[in-house]
Amino acid sequence: QVQLVESGGGLVQPGGSLNLSCAASGSIFSITAMGWYRQTPGKERELVAVIGRDDSTKYVDSVKGRFTISRDNAKNTVYLHMASLKSEDTAVYYCNAKQPGELVWGQGTQVTVSS
Repeated sequence: QVQLVESGGGLVQPGGSLNLSCAASGSIFSITAMGWYRQTPGKERELVAVIGRDDSTKYVDSVKGRFTISRDNAKNTVYLHMASLKSEDTAVYYCNAKQPGELVWGQGTQVTVSS
């Protein structure tokens, strides 16, 4: 079983930056990919960025060039660096780990972009 704990959310002004962290513990050897999703009230959760075991990355078009996903294998942690933030980036951000036949979610962290 994998457990995920996110941190780093908060309030930031438009144009600012914020870093999210997701620490994984438990059966991490079975993880094939990790990603960040976000969700706003009344909308479905959407994929923001994902990083594979081979360090390949994928981003939703709306964040390309502004967000960067990375990981530190020694710390079993995945990061999401968010820059040039916009009000439409406001959401609850969830970390996700993909295992064979299962998706594991963190508890979510609120990111609010507002002046």
